[in-house]
Amino acid sequence: MRKHLVLVGGGHAHMMTLENIGRFVEKGFKVTVIGPSFYHYYSGMGPGMLGGTYNSDDIRFATRDVVQKQGGIFVKDKVVRIDPDKKEIYTKTGHTFTYDLVSFNAGSYVPMQAAPEGPEDQDTIYSVKPIEKLMEAADKLKKLFSQKKIVVSIVGGGPSSAEVAGNVWQLAKKTNRYMPDIQIFAGKKFMARFPESIRSRVLASLQNRGIQILETGYVRQIKSDEICLESGETFPTDFIFMALGVKPSTIFEESGLPVGPDKGLLVNRYLQSVKYPDIFGGGDCIYFKDRPLDKVGVYAVRENPVLLHNLLASLEGGDLEIFDPGPEYLLIFNVGGGHGVFKKKWLVFGGKIAFMIKDYIDRKFMKKFQAIEKE
Repeated sequence: MRKHLVLVGGGHAHMMTLENIGRFVEKGFKVTVIGPSFYHYYSGMGPGMLGGTYNSDDIRFATRDVVQKQGGIFVKDKVVRIDPDKKEIYTKTGHTFTYDLVSFNAGSYVPMQAAPEGPEDQDTIYSVKPIEKLMEAADKLKKLFSQKKIVVSIVGGGPSSAEVAGNVWQLAKKTNRYMPDIQIFAGKKFMARFPESIRSRVLASLQNRGIQILETGYVRQIKSDEICLESGETFPTDFIFMALGVKPSTIFEESGLPVGPDKGLLVNRYLQSVKYPDIFGGGDCIYFKDRPLDKVGVYAVRENPVLLHNLLASLEGGDLEIFDPGPEYLLIFNVGGGHGVFKKKWLVFGGKIAFMIKDYIDRKFMKKFQAIEKE
């Protein structure tokens, strides 16, 4: 029987492998891609889609079409667990897949512990991931903005909170009816892990537009119409975004695989499981043993060529390449209103030029991979 490669997820770290599925097939390998959606949405452009800068077609990659046209198999499903000894993959719908080699780009999720889970809450409480949910949130917000003045709350004190808040403001401006009150519940300190040069620029950009940033304590409980802090102070709200940082997929812990401190798949310098040489991974779902990596798309993009090479080499018995995370990465936040905050090494600045640079880079990245759909 021919060897079977399974890709779990069609995200940033698998882009080059997806582009080259035809090569694997030509060499006699079977390739199956399992993903929760026919499309992969680029998270770096998600806030811009929320704000109306982009539409859904601008920020998504047609995973199923690209896989199938090259002779691969696409399965719309979600992997929940694997058995690394039996080499079996188990999905949410109850299907089982066997593999010779598997690579995970299963992404991350936003913890929702403090949020209620009743059906009535699903209309007003949204996680910032998965990205496609932001489309639904934007549609609901536009209707609300056209009807009345509301309060929009963002729970979390990191960059995704800043980007969501700024783009909710932008969406309301575009709707051109009732401007909402927007408040960020940032815990003890907003953007705490970033240098003051970045923090102060993001803070000023948001506050200049009337966005309130609360740094008076952590959220204890969330209701569909109210947010309660640990201090007991309560705040009424109409719409909530949960942006409490991301955690790796739960697949690896559920499967008993070696994981890092964040429960991501523990990989060596070849992006390979430290215990199972037939398991690889990239993106937000891994923990790189040599040094912790930030959960940013740039590392997934840098992992692309190494994963492609190492998956092919593993199937053919060749030598593996070492992944080098590379130099300090460019960081640009889209804070809405056509403004951004830019950082590369010592250079930090904010304003329209910062956003224009981000917009150019993001559109170029997407066009490169969307071109594969048309080949």
